[in-house]
Amino acid sequence: MKHRDYCYGGRDKDWNKLLQRRLILDEFRIQSLQARIKNKASAKPQDVSDARIPLTSGVELGILNYIVTVEMGGRKMTVIVDTGSDLTWVQCQPCKSCYDQKEPLFNPSASTSYQTVSCNSSECQSLEFATGNTGVCGENPPTCNYVVSYGDGSYTSGDLANDHLNLGKTPVDKFIFGCGRYNKGLFGGASGLMGLGRSSISLVSQTSAIFDGFFSYCLPSTESGASGSLVLGGNSSVYNTSSPFSYTRMIPNPKLSTFYFLNLTGVSVGGVTLQDSSFGKTAMLIDSGTVITRLPPTIYKALKAEFQKQFTGFPTAPAFSILDTCFNLSAYQEVDVPTLKLQFEGNAEMNVDITGVFYFVKTDASQVCLALASLSFEDETGIIGNYQQRNQRVIYDTKESKLGFAQESCSFT
Repeated sequence: MKHRDYCYGGRDKDWNKLLQRRLILDEFRIQSLQARIKNKASAKPQDVSDARIPLTSGVELGILNYIVTVEMGGRKMTVIVDTGSDLTWVQCQPCKSCYDQKEPLFNPSASTSYQTVSCNSSECQSLEFATGNTGVCGENPPTCNYVVSYGDGSYTSGDLANDHLNLGKTPVDKFIFGCGRYNKGLFGGASGLMGLGRSSISLVSQTSAIFDGFFSYCLPSTESGASGSLVLGGNSSVYNTSSPFSYTRMIPNPKLSTFYFLNLTGVSVGGVTLQDSSFGKTAMLIDSGTVITRLPPTIYKALKAEFQKQFTGFPTAPAFSILDTCFNLSAYQEVDVPTLKLQFEGNAEMNVDITGVFYFVKTDASQVCLALASLSFEDETGIIGNYQQRNQRVIYDTKESKLGFAQESCSFT
């Protein structure tokens, strides 16, 4: 691995503060997901087509999530890609309380195809399952109002509506989404969020007649100009993979059926397979909206120990937020970094790309941290974050209930 600055220019000090805040809020998201998991735990497609949409890091918008641009009601909107959420929403005019975004707010009155959704509709009634909050009946006219709260304290609230959506060159009529009138939180400068979960109101379900419940993505690095892609539909000819796909089944959970769970069967560091009794019994949530992967404490402890055993002779650096294994690599032009591999049921493997192993806190490499963290308790659910999914083609086949991995260098500019 060669050290490379991440081109944040003169914003290093402010950016480091922002990074720390983002990681703290990433931890809040984890806690919220754990709470949702614990609380819930106590028609045939036709004319299938495909859409390929450029996908980039949200760093320029002040977030560590990934973004795509779609066209809603004739207006381009940049939204966060989130497999851990279901309702797609954008900020709308007139807005009672909105955060600052890069693009103009969506104006429903400027769209001839915009319509609100009634409060007695099936879409309104599906909100409770999809978001955890029931749809509320508004007045004059009696339209459906929604509320979505996120783990970091962010929220969106407004009118449930439908409009014409363009995904790349593929049109979607009467797409159900949230027209946000009250929005607050760390969405950076994005216009809203794209929900790729599994409930009936998610984009995946709403477009199942077009894309057959099939989508994939390749997440690039944060370097300026690096671009991956979100592919809706199963057209593999647009992939640029350098290894065969390996597949694992999605673990069913009737009480948490909107999430994507996988069975983690092993982890290796530098070719050394870790030993832990929980392998094969560990359901991991894969989530594009979480940044840093969280592992059960015993697995993380074993991974950390093996990594430190192999990555020796380098000065240590202070811990950074949730990242507790850090080094000072500023004196080195190149270092050999141990490989990381996650293994899943069915002999599926995800080889963590080199860009997903270390988290550069300081651009001069004086504080570089292992980019994984431990959960607080053994009974919490592990989560595979977007940082470790970089430069992979990750396929979601919801119809066959399976997920696939292959290496794909999507970070090259």
